[in-house]
Amino acid sequence: MDQTPGAPYAGRMKLLAAMLLATLSLGACGPVVIPAGPVIREAGIEPFVALPLPWYPRPTYALAPSPPDPQPSGPRPESVLVMPDGARLALRVWRPEGPPRFVVLALHGLTDHGGNFLQEGGPLLTAGGALVYAYDQRGFGWNAQRGYWAGADTMIADARQALRLIHAANPGLPLFLLGESMGGAVALAAGPTDIAGVIVSSPAIWGRAYIPAILQNLLWAVSHTLAPLAVPASAGGIAASDNREALLRFARDPLILREVRFDVVEGLVDLMDRAVTTLPHCCGDVPVLVMVGGNDQVVPTRIARRALRDAHAQRVALYPNGWHLLLRDAIRADVARDILAFMNAPATPVPAEAVGRAWLEAAPP
Repeated sequence: MDQTPGAPYAGRMKLLAAMLLATLSLGACGPVVIPAGPVIREAGIEPFVALPLPWYPRPTYALAPSPPDPQPSGPRPESVLVMPDGARLALRVWRPEGPPRFVVLALHGLTDHGGNFLQEGGPLLTAGGALVYAYDQRGFGWNAQRGYWAGADTMIADARQALRLIHAANPGLPLFLLGESMGGAVALAAGPTDIAGVIVSSPAIWGRAYIPAILQNLLWAVSHTLAPLAVPASAGGIAASDNREALLRFARDPLILREVRFDVVEGLVDLMDRAVTTLPHCCGDVPVLVMVGGNDQVVPTRIARRALRDAHAQRVALYPNGWHLLLRDAIRADVARDILAFMNAPATPVPAEAVGRAWLEAAPP
């Protein structure tokens, strides 16, 4: 043991210095948000130029041809929505065989992208006369800053700008906004008041009001110290759909995020808070239809029921056999049928709303 004068003090100082350096290094790993930059141009729709696909592991063989690189699900983007800061958001289109009767702008969920989101649902909607657009939201899909959170304000501004661009490209047709999960939260928070209707499927409304305080504190601590670390996008034991092929696509598609940074998780909670706050008065006189699956494990039905009751949601359609990915579930034809019925007559309830009303009334106080 060192017996020189001041050795204990020097040792304590070294320990304190090490702890300070560790704290500073953790502080350097605080949340990263990449919002929209300054306005540099007019927003518009331009031809799609593909970025390189993210690296994806695949087997290679010495004595046989290697399998082809995996490709993104859904149709290849036709164009991009160019935002005022120059961000280019890949845009896919599903067209009906005849003249469209209405236009849908669709917003995908967390980890997903526009093509995968509507692989099954897009053709079902076009069969009823819908012209469907879906873009990759910032931080997701075929975008340069994939994997980073853009912030609720930026995602909301993008949705509003996208609605303006799609409306300008299709004058005279009723325009609807459709959002799934995280996309549903964006749709609600955007609160559009100048379109024909809003449909939110399994909206992400698991805000802080429904998260235990200890988990909120833990999320804050982790996202402010270990933000770049990521967790698997799929939680063990939680099923998002009963469509096995759709779930397998999440594992194969190179544009799907397989890991989610902790700061993205915190950003999602911030967005859900915005959606919960907006839900009671969204969206002026615009009809809003909320669609919920009775087997949803991603946004658990008990949480969704509490949030919808607290918000006094007027129109809730419940599908007892539905899961989280309603437009990919086995009941997707029923869900698409109700979406089309809503677009044909937004003021008329769809059949599943009666089930939803009974479900909300049966909820505990």
